Amino acid sequence: MLNLLALSFEGELAPSLDLRCLAPGRKPPDGWGVGYYPGGELAASLLKEAAPHAGSIRSEMVRTWDPLESSIFLMHLRTATWGPITEANTQPFCRSAWGRDWILAHSGSLEQRLPIPLDARFQPVGSTDSEALFCRLLEWMQERGWRSLGDVDPAQLRGWLEEMNGLGPLTLVLSDGLDLCVYADRTSATRCWVWQVSPPYERLILGDEDLELDLTRRGAKSRKGFIVSTDPLASRTDTPTNWTQLPPGALMVFRQGAVRAEVLPPWAQEAGAVPSAAVAEFEARRRLRRPPEASVRVMDVHHRTVYRYAQPVERSAHKLRLTPSHDRLQSLLSHEVTLSSGVTRSEYEDVFGNRVRKVLVETPYTELVIEGRSRVELRDTDPLGYRPLRERSTLPLVWMPWQRNMLQPYLLPPELPETQLEELVEYAMSFARRNDFDLLDTLLDINFSIFKEYRYVQGSTHLGTTPFDVYSARQGVCQDFANVFICLARLLGVPARYTCGYIYTGPKHANHAQSEATHAWVQVYLPEVGWKGFDPTNGILTQTDHVRVAVGRQYSDCTPTAGTIFLGGGGEKLEVSVRCEPVEPGAK
Repeated sequence: MLNLLALSFEGELAPSLDLRCLAPGRKPPDGWGVGYYPGGELAASLLKEAAPHAGSIRSEMVRTWDPLESSIFLMHLRTATWGPITEANTQPFCRSAWGRDWILAHSGSLEQRLPIPLDARFQPVGSTDSEALFCRLLEWMQERGWRSLGDVDPAQLRGWLEEMNGLGPLTLVLSDGLDLCVYADRTSATRCWVWQVSPPYERLILGDEDLELDLTRRGAKSRKGFIVSTDPLASRTDTPTNWTQLPPGALMVFRQGAVRAEVLPPWAQEAGAVPSAAVAEFEARRRLRRPPEASVRVMDVHHRTVYRYAQPVERSAHKLRLTPSHDRLQSLLSHEVTLSSGVTRSEYEDVFGNRVRKVLVETPYTELVIEGRSRVELRDTDPLGYRPLRERSTLPLVWMPWQRNMLQPYLLPPELPETQLEELVEYAMSFARRNDFDLLDTLLDINFSIFKEYRYVQGSTHLGTTPFDVYSARQGVCQDFANVFICLARLLGVPARYTCGYIYTGPKHANHAQSEATHAWVQVYLPEVGWKGFDPTNGILTQTDHVRVAVGRQYSDCTPTAGTIFLGGGGEKLEVSVRCEPVEPGAK
């Protein structure tokens, strides 16, 4: 029988838990319980039942009750070894301390019940070894001044749990409402399995003969997360499972569906065991905090656009945004635009500061070739080379009224159905919660997550594809990933704008195709710093590989070429090619 189950997901999840062990004719467990944190608060709710009977009302609630929604769940099925079968002895156990509710569930049975001094702050209500262990753990944390799992030293906690593990089998899950901590029994007397769930998925149902877990019954949400179980549950849908056993004596900490820490036991470290892929990804996110400084680079860009028509076009007008930006981080050394037909009527700077060339073509043509050639010096060598953010470095940001008026175009999220925006708000908030609402860490996490979790698939989207469509499908191209980032940033109150230009990837890059067309990324406005570039397609901050051409609220504000045919045309074919290559400074 599955004994212990825990979930940590980004945003709130509304799973359905079907206790099949309570079906008529089955031998029920001695008790069951579910603990969770509704509304993303630090106050826990528990549903528990000792000596349950078939078809109990409480078990129906965890299967069908809509308010059962949280990012963290702990579930325990009890086989009594310590104490009578009562509510007081039914797990999970809950204690309030340091402004939050703590929940613990334990799989295993210690050989002796830990003594609790009468003057101890935390006293057990029941008579189980697990609750006594819980009280001792909180006392131990209090002695060290730790008020949350975020304060705890994971290595010290693992060592203490291993010491307690010497008293008997001990696999344990613990939550403070924000983090979920998991410890695996060092002897494998009770095993611990972990599965990282990655969207998209239409239906996701797991189960065995005692329990069925449906993550999508009450509204499929494209959320990633981790499921922890003492027995690997089988998939009841087409979604395959990928359970891995947590090494005996290991400890992991999850937050909002991502790994925050993993500590392996000394024997595993000596044997050369490596952290899980999820931990390696977590470390990669941390390294992005400050990318290595780049060198100043000079780039030659050749952008060629060809329009072909089945019938002659007799008159057309075009707007071209092909002139790279010129500012303190990027110098335009030379630039020219040539057209196979037409005359330039005017050049001006639009409201976003982009250079625009207006062209009128009144000579009939079936092919129009537009070429832009530029040489640019790129000096954004250290994108985080500014003094540390001290004020307003955490979310939510606070703007002066006149600042908000100036930034308003970059704060409005796209017009989407309210239910879709609510889903995206929850998704955006999961990044903020995971990073303690730190502004820069949250933005870096969004940037890296889109890069790691969304597939680059050419032709999978179109200009009408919305950020919610991309979020649900977890695939797209650079403009889609930029739109998702912009949407999430704006929902968090961070000004973000669409940026169009070019990128140099090098000939051996996995997505070399990015450098053969215009590229899209994002700039966000950081208080007292200015606009900084984030490239979610590649999971990096923009440096001297990116050539900025135009910015705006969205793609339509900075399209490289746009036009209107007044007479003629038909059967249009478009070809675009870009060549972006570094050159030696001073080269002709």
